[in-house]
Amino acid sequence: MKITNVKAIPTGSPEVGANGSRQIKRNFVYVKVETDEGLVGWGESTCGPLTVASMVDEIGATLIGKDPFRIEQHWQELYHLYHNVRGGVIQLAAISGIEIALWDIKGKAFNCPVWELIGGQMREKIWTYGRFDGATPEDCVEHALRETATGLTALKGDPFAHTGLFPSAESEADSIAKVYAVREAVGPDVELLIECHGRLNPSSAIRFADAVAEMRPYVFEEPVPPQNVEAMAKVADSVNIPLSTGERLYTKWDFVELLQKQVVALIQPDICHAGGISELKKIAAMAEAYYVGVQPHNPYGPVNTMAAIQVDVGMPNFMIQEGGHAPWFDEVVVGEFPKQKNGYFNVPTAPGIGVEMDESVLIDNPPYDLDPTEGYMKGSRELFGSKQETYWG
Repeated sequence: MKITNVKAIPTGSPEVGANGSRQIKRNFVYVKVETDEGLVGWGESTCGPLTVASMVDEIGATLIGKDPFRIEQHWQELYHLYHNVRGGVIQLAAISGIEIALWDIKGKAFNCPVWELIGGQMREKIWTYGRFDGATPEDCVEHALRETATGLTALKGDPFAHTGLFPSAESEADSIAKVYAVREAVGPDVELLIECHGRLNPSSAIRFADAVAEMRPYVFEEPVPPQNVEAMAKVADSVNIPLSTGERLYTKWDFVELLQKQVVALIQPDICHAGGISELKKIAAMAEAYYVGVQPHNPYGPVNTMAAIQVDVGMPNFMIQEGGHAPWFDEVVVGEFPKQKNGYFNVPTAPGIGVEMDESVLIDNPPYDLDPTEGYMKGSRELFGSKQETYWG
């Protein structure tokens, strides 16, 4: 079998879901790899900028005529192809999407899910979580109760409304009030994950963590920017809440210092940024040696979700999976996208990564011309407190 074509398909999420709910305007980049035996593999390279699509097409062309099963060899060659861009998120997102598509082909060729090829099964179901975001404590509660009504037993929210590293006393009090309100509403049996997107300085992060510690957060995600491990370590040494980070760390090399200094309880590599299925498995193995759990990051599309779940199935230190389903997923996949039930996904059994994309629908929804001054977070916050579905990470 030989690879005959590698192409990126940039697309926009349908603006209105099948249930009539308004969607956040977001762009996605999927990868389609074709072979001379008719097998097709799907991957995802979404990372924000549509520039990644050009990178997929450029580096993917170097694989034409090659054996799709030699996945590790292709990964190494693509990673080392251009010295000066090695390790950047655009390059790694492109590699990740191609790599996921190659695993999809291999699973289909052997008529088994990818998890069967990378170590086999360890669990019967995959724990996942929803959201509790909102502009006010009341909005957060309303959102949280909508989510728990679907059976979810864990929720993540970003209660921080400020945009700088030094929040005002008013902003800080608002963030704390949201966490208390949600905990009171959902009770003690729902796990609460708090994310910060790296928007606090160490002192503010410590003060916030101390204030909400009695609400027993499951984890406090990226309290400070990820570039400074010592700053994260300062927070970890000062609070009684487990920390996590990793959605903006790429490949095994970016996680070395973080793990060696034992700063966090959970890491959050994103399968379509960190290097794909094989690289996520390697990063998880590194974390296992330091007794650190893994919660794969995933605010992206259906391919990213299913690829991450393939690794989750057999990951010894898997903890919980982010994301899972937006209302428009059913519109862009062939058939129905798997749904969470009572807070869990079933282990996928279809060959490959377990989902096929409807290329005609992707093409019929071209990418949005997004205003860069608006930003993803602002677009998401426009839906806070409404009864529309929100899906972001």
